Amino acid sequence: MVKLGKQARSVSIVGVGCTPFKNFEDHPETKGMSEGDAFGYAALEAIKDAGLRPRDIQYFYHGAANPFMIGDSLTPNMQVADWFGVRGIGSVHHSEACCTGYVALQEAVQAVACGTYDIVLSGAVDLAASLPVVGAPGCYRRDFPLEEMLPSIPMVYDRAYGRPLDSAFGISFDNWINKYRWEYDLTAEQIDAALNGMSKSLRRNAVLNPLAFYESDFDDAAKANGMKTADEFLSSMFNPKVTQYLRVTGFETKCDGAAALVVMPTDMAVARGLDHKIIDVLGTGAAAYEGATPDNEYNGTKDGAKQVYECTGVKPDELDLLFVNDFFLAGDIVSAEEVGYIPRGEAWQYAIDGRCGFDGDKPINTHGGRCNFGHAHGASGVADIYEAVKQMRGEAGATQMPKVPRTTFLRGFGGGQNIRCQILRTHE
Repeated sequence: MVKLGKQARSVSIVGVGCTPFKNFEDHPETKGMSEGDAFGYAALEAIKDAGLRPRDIQYFYHGAANPFMIGDSLTPNMQVADWFGVRGIGSVHHSEACCTGYVALQEAVQAVACGTYDIVLSGAVDLAASLPVVGAPGCYRRDFPLEEMLPSIPMVYDRAYGRPLDSAFGISFDNWINKYRWEYDLTAEQIDAALNGMSKSLRRNAVLNPLAFYESDFDDAAKANGMKTADEFLSSMFNPKVTQYLRVTGFETKCDGAAALVVMPTDMAVARGLDHKIIDVLGTGAAAYEGATPDNEYNGTKDGAKQVYECTGVKPDELDLLFVNDFFLAGDIVSAEEVGYIPRGEAWQYAIDGRCGFDGDKPINTHGGRCNFGHAHGASGVADIYEAVKQMRGEAGATQMPKVPRTTFLRGFGGGQNIRCQILRTHE
């Protein structure tokens, strides 16, 4: 748990940057970009957004979920400094699967809060839709087939003492939503309607966001398949269930992307007189349960939320916006209740009623989340922070919430085990 001691400093986010989350080789703005290009793109945007120059950065953190397989590199932080003009300064690489982006914020905040540095950049990158051509320059990529991805998944689990490797990942998909269903005496049809309702809201968020992977909504998909409505398409054979509850549209959309942020002491940020709002990082709660443990996501979210509420003093009814790492969609519904954002037993109906869209009264993942904005593994958590900051500044464009949020809760989840719960608040 991150808790500021008597001598620690308050820390604020002063700059953010994000690439498009696309298949880079298929997108004209990103074709040919290497991981170094992408990290540098996001870093330079964050530095400029903070009103700084590269030489002002004193230290940086580089995150990636799978640097060896996806980036053909064992020391990526040592190889990207020149891409954004910080040659010679200290850095560290870290990897916490899909929780990497939230750890990126936590580490940067700790480095500044303790007084070691004043201005720190932190970011993450994964070109998750392709693989490097080994031995070639970083801009050369090739297809990433499923048969190459699947063998890497067991590597995030304890192979010495864990449960059978193939069971762990599948257990994670359904166990919490199944627990939720029976706890509130819901039918399988009600759960299906809730997940499809959440899909519609999140896809609409994504289609309106120029950085997002998807550019067409489920009404377009329905029309293309000879159907009248999005609901008809989402419940059809064109969107089959691949587990007991989750359909194809309820799983991550793997893509390429990078995002970055800059933090500094709050008093320094205030003194600089930035032309945009600064966002205070109030605290982080952290938990981890080995990936094959039943109810691991549930227990980790419960523990992380309890910690962050205790260390910040924030109450659930103060939250204006929620981000959930939803590489399987059920996380949006169950996490929203566990952190107190939506009343117990009601999130499924909120999803059906469309109340979780950017213009609803309980917005979740205003950029579309992992299934619709796109999931670039380690980079996605920082992309959540980017979107949160834009919303809190009132700069989110077409998906700006009608009431600009002041307090945001982020629930990060990665590797089937790592949890980070973080609270941001607009400085006043």
